Amino acid sequence: MRKEQSENRSDLKEEEMDEVNNIRKFHPLINWKRNFMLRYVINEAIPINPLHHKGFNSIGCAPCTRPVKSYEKERDGRWWWENELEPKECGLHAK
Repeated sequence: MRKEQSENRSDLKEEEMDEVNNIRKFHPLINWKRNFMLRYVINEAIPINPLHHKGFNSIGCAPCTRPVKSYEKERDGRWWWENELEPKECGLHAK
């Protein structure tokens, strides 16, 4: 998870306590920018999901994910049928 991926992630910290589920959550990449992340992946020879080369900038489960156009935001391919005004997060990351 990175802050720049969506507005509803902008307040996330590297570490937070989920009081509802009584678990500590860590977001070690939260402040990374996309370009930095991509350079890191290339420099460290980290395998890339083949879907990224097909326009899937944010990958989740099959029914909730589609490729995005060049003019769309990184996470516009997730839950595209939902109201644009509502935050788009799966249950794993909802507060």
